[in-house]
Amino acid sequence: MPIDNNNDLLREQLGKGTAEIFTTVAQTGKNWYAVYFPITSTISAITVDNATGDSALQTVLPAGTTLFLQISAITLTSGLGIGYDEGPSE
Repeated sequence: MPIDNNNDLLREQLGKGTAEIFTTVAQTGKNWYAVYFPITSTISAITVDNATGDSALQTVLPAGTTLFLQISAITLTSGLGIGYDEGPSE
């Protein structure tokens, strides 16, 4: 979805759309454009739709890390994530 103006960008930054909080249960079939990790988290599996080498992200991420990628699946062995998608069209 292209961003048409500064108001659209601000709405994206403020969480427009939907968010899903998850822990160690495997997350599949997602369409997340970003995942934020508020605490130190360990990724054991991840599928990124628009990148190669996503296995390099199977690591420990420090608290405050945000991945801006098209993530369709992710599994944590520890920690907490918040996945963001665009939500329903307006």
